[in-house]
Amino acid sequence: MNTPLLSINDLHVQVNNTEILRGLNLTVNQGEIHAIMGPNGSGKSTLAKVIAGHPSYHITQGSIKLNGSEITELEPEVRAHLGVFLAFQYPIEIPGVSNTDFLRLAYNCKRKANNLPELDPLSFFQLISDKLKIIGMDTKFLGRNVNEGFSGGEKKKNEILQMAILNPAISILDETDSGLDIDALRIIADGINHFFTEKQGMILITHYQRLLDYIKPDFIHVIDQGQIQYTGDATLAKQLEQSGYDLLKLKV
Repeated sequence: MNTPLLSINDLHVQVNNTEILRGLNLTVNQGEIHAIMGPNGSGKSTLAKVIAGHPSYHITQGSIKLNGSEITELEPEVRAHLGVFLAFQYPIEIPGVSNTDFLRLAYNCKRKANNLPELDPLSFFQLISDKLKIIGMDTKFLGRNVNEGFSGGEKKKNEILQMAILNPAISILDETDSGLDIDALRIIADGINHFFTEKQGMILITHYQRLLDYIKPDFIHVIDQGQIQYTGDATLAKQLEQSGYDLLKLKV
């Protein structure tokens, strides 16, 4: 029997006094991959940001639990230390900060918060080198500033590298497939599959079935009007590809 990892109960969320999520419920167990699909403006990215603790999103009702512990009111950095990871749809550039410094600082901050010894630069380089190979990144990326001058595919690879280094309990990937060509998509999907373990959970937010050709979800949920309206298995994505979100009308 799988262990509940992330539990979201009756979640209501407002942004600028407009309610976006209206009583959303979701449970992700260890070892499960959940795909979230739905029309534009349905609440997919809002859900991702709320789980991560974005301060612009106001929870008016409901709860979010990680490994049975309430995280609804915790600061984003505390959630990150507990194992919440969000890969952004549009990763930002951080001028003046090298990838290696950024990654090592993030890694050591998490270890320190969990009472584990920090790694020195040489030990960290050995740790990261093997992960670079898996996602097809050259070590020269470590010396470059975070995402500065990176292509869309390189930025997404960098997000997956961060995920691999931080080894989160729950990963939320917000449209990781956005803007990728087929080769970059395959490499990134292979990396995600390689780094995912049975002790982790994952939420994939996507508009397209093509990502799910490479990463097979245990469940696909369709969000509309701030709630999960429909849940199916991996075959649901193909049905949506054919019929669009008219499928929601069949539920009524």
